[in-house]
Amino acid sequence: MPENFNSCDVRAWREQVAIPTYAVGEPELNPCFLEKRVYQGSSGAVYPYPVIESVSNEKRLRTYDAIFLENQYLKIMILPELGGRVQMALDKTNDYHFVYYNRVIKPALVGLAGPWISGGIEFNWPQHHRPSTFHPVDAQIVQNDDGSSTVWCSEIDRMAGTKGMHGLTLHPDKAYLEVRVRLFNRTSLPQTFLWWANPAVQANDDHQSVFPPDVTAVMDHGKRDVSKFPIATGTYYKVDYSPGTDISRYRNIPVPTSFMAYRSDYDFVGSYDHGRQAGLLHVASHHIAPGKKQWTWGCGEFGRAWDRQLTDEDGPYVELMCGAFTDNQPDFSWLAPGEEKSFSQYFMPYKGVGLVKNATVDAAVGLERAGDIATVRVYATAIFLQARLVLHRGSTTLIDERVDLSPWAYREFSAVTSADATAPLNAAVYDQAGRKLVCYSPQPIDASVPASAIAIESPRALDSVEALYLAGVHLEQYRHPTRDPEGYYREGLRREPTDIRCNIGLGKLLLRRGLYSDATNVFRAAIRQATHHNPNPADGEAFYLLGLTLVAQGEHQLAESAFYKATWNAEQKAPAYFQLARLAMRRRQWLEARELLQECLANNQRHHQAIHLLVVALRHLGESAAAAELAAEGLGREPFNVGVRYEMENALPELCGDYQYACQSEHGLVELAHDYAHAGLYVDAAGVLTKYLESTHDRFHSAMTLYHAARYSQFASNTAPADALRKRASDVPRSGFFPHTLEDLAALEWVVTERDSDFRAWCDLGNLLYSKRRYEEAISCWERSAVGSDQQNLRRISRRRAAIWRSPISTSDAIISLRRHRSPKHSN
Repeated sequence: MPENFNSCDVRAWREQVAIPTYAVGEPELNPCFLEKRVYQGSSGAVYPYPVIESVSNEKRLRTYDAIFLENQYLKIMILPELGGRVQMALDKTNDYHFVYYNRVIKPALVGLAGPWISGGIEFNWPQHHRPSTFHPVDAQIVQNDDGSSTVWCSEIDRMAGTKGMHGLTLHPDKAYLEVRVRLFNRTSLPQTFLWWANPAVQANDDHQSVFPPDVTAVMDHGKRDVSKFPIATGTYYKVDYSPGTDISRYRNIPVPTSFMAYRSDYDFVGSYDHGRQAGLLHVASHHIAPGKKQWTWGCGEFGRAWDRQLTDEDGPYVELMCGAFTDNQPDFSWLAPGEEKSFSQYFMPYKGVGLVKNATVDAAVGLERAGDIATVRVYATAIFLQARLVLHRGSTTLIDERVDLSPWAYREFSAVTSADATAPLNAAVYDQAGRKLVCYSPQPIDASVPASAIAIESPRALDSVEALYLAGVHLEQYRHPTRDPEGYYREGLRREPTDIRCNIGLGKLLLRRGLYSDATNVFRAAIRQATHHNPNPADGEAFYLLGLTLVAQGEHQLAESAFYKATWNAEQKAPAYFQLARLAMRRRQWLEARELLQECLANNQRHHQAIHLLVVALRHLGESAAAAELAAEGLGREPFNVGVRYEMENALPELCGDYQYACQSEHGLVELAHDYAHAGLYVDAAGVLTKYLESTHDRFHSAMTLYHAARYSQFASNTAPADALRKRASDVPRSGFFPHTLEDLAALEWVVTERDSDFRAWCDLGNLLYSKRRYEEAISCWERSAVGSDQQNLRRISRRRAAIWRSPISTSDAIISLRRHRSPKHSN
């Protein structure tokens, strides 16, 4: 690309980039359930992702599909093949990489599913570290009307089914990278999530973390340990920092250490290299993004060993993590069904200011005193001609200067502060029109140190049903690795069988496990209690959840009544109307479906799937112009609404190109097929998958994709292709991801009902049931699978069975045991 830029230029382009890479091994063919694994204070369960357990020692050049953004100040490289991470971010004004630039892809097996690489900016969701951090995402370049360019990256998480999108945006004339984040719950149940953007910065003896001035205490993962900050005076991570050590300095931390700000009312966090006089700042509203964290391997020998493990030449780094809707790890928030949470984070280089006292997207200010001399330093992220810098002490003006600001250099001013010495200093910077760019005035600081967190007691030790319910919710929300919320809900119901909250909590667990009849019973128990005196309770969640269980059991008429009752409460209106629209579409009541979807969108205009289905309803009603207008509007805001793109290609092909441009992932298209199927549109569901399979016939396809295509083809009355697809699925080599969703459960149950000799399906069904903690059913399915298994598969199944029984039996003994379940006609 040309190096000369006009001031209004923002350029975005794709380019093949060769990067030295240490290859990772093949994914483990067997599922790793790891139910009790602890990973950074939360559950380390990795299923349905396959685990990779090896990394090559040989380095080779590998070509990556990179996307670049560049304006006159910054140049950014993004790697969609590796989670959509920022691999390189360069400040062109001083040739400074303001995030750590690791020039080699050198994975270590420290990620949730194995490989993880250091450097750049990693985007962690829905838990930390991101399960798919080493997997590709869909990516698309969008040129915005204001002259900015955005690289959108998108994926659907396989664990919970939530959708995450981050848009990396460069603006004309701005020296910052904006990250626009949209997190959407496309499932029918509430889901937990956290979001931590994880920029790495170069570490050396001159490095210092720049936390806001009101951060006086920091906490470990799970808030289990606490330290004063920045001067630690006690023991933290088994290091004695007394009588006082500045732990904001990398050179003072000898061992691997995490710390997260206890609290702050400022909108920034950063780091600074005193040698280069340059650093990184993150800016976002502390009301939305309170998380401020530093992690280091430490400056000791252990840390240096990890430097060698993760890079060849680029040395140590520090992670400076920035959390939205979270302030700790683990610390999860909720996404309601159909809910989208959106926010922006800004990453900017800065220079000269040193220890920033406050920062905005426009500017950063530092204020220091040495004796009776006060020094103000200012850096700006854009050109502000004739800006005004003022410094007051009380009513006395110490500095009032007009100054030109730009990203090319910082500005510094000093003044004697002896006048009115008891009054605080107050610095502010304004643009030429008088708009405040940044300000700082020291405030009284609460330096109290919070108590560390206390582990929840066992169910029998808690003294009330309310405490049991709250404990169960906490364990669910924080994805606790070793304690099961079910025990707390059941203990609550043992003490008070009619408790509404514990019945709903237990019912949601049962529903997530596909135990629909049991879930129906507890939801009805909750409704009986809620309507004991009042037929119109204040909370309609139990009605909504009951409707979901009834749909799963084919009781559509009863489900419709439950969903309508749920719409009587505001918080359930959008999800309930969406479910009602799906039922109307099953009956081919397109006008009714349109009205219901419009009601859904009136209560949640960002419901991605409702927009898609409304386009479908308009297509069936013959309202092509309205469908096109809605589709264009929807794609303008959410370019990865693959359902809308698919509709445009089918109904309005002149307005849209190939819908796969927005979604290259097989998983995303399977999810789209499910969206059609839930509305009874099996022809469309089958069409999505068969079209994809035909257009990618030379690729590997997962067995579950083929099973879903077969099932939807059968339901669309296409029996011949259904049989062929089912047979093809049973012969697919074991590789890739494992079945996990309730849609997978329905498909596998259909397969073994249609053809009970499909031993592949029996084995996959066992895996899925085990992941849902339905252990005895899982064992039965694995035993059924063993009927048609060869020696190698018997070994795999025996290991799973032994793991469930926690049995020390040998593999050979387990194989003999499983052989008893094999019928003679299928013996090898």
